[in-house]
Amino acid sequence: MPSANQSPKAQVSTDDKKKCRVDQWLWAVRIYKTRSLASEACRTSRVKQDDIAVKPSRLVAGGEILTVRKGMVTHRYRVIQPLEKRVGPPLVPEYMEDLTPQGELDKLLPLKSIPVALRERGTGRPTKKDRRDMDDWRNDG
Repeated sequence: MPSANQSPKAQVSTDDKKKCRVDQWLWAVRIYKTRSLASEACRTSRVKQDDIAVKPSRLVAGGEILTVRKGMVTHRYRVIQPLEKRVGPPLVPEYMEDLTPQGELDKLLPLKSIPVALRERGTGRPTKKDRRDMDDWRNDG
């Protein structure tokens, strides 16, 4: 039985509200390849919650929405469940929901459609004339 000086909040179990560090969660759900990269993103204000930059040590709980800037795309993720250990790709949807608008994802399409100059295997290093031709082809396209 709780003592008389304990408030009702003190009686609530902490298991109901699991929390973990934001850099740890970003790494665990595979948004960043390493935890160091996730921490660096937080320190450089590329991770925000409610348009406020978060520190790597900030605790996240279920239901929160994080905005992550990677390159020229701003991703939005909903934390479904906090997570401290890294999980495999098939399990990631159990812990986060991707809320990124399609317009943001469309920014990646021009990068995928850039043609690449191919050379025959074994032809060696391009000559100066070959390089000029490739530069002209790139600048005209």
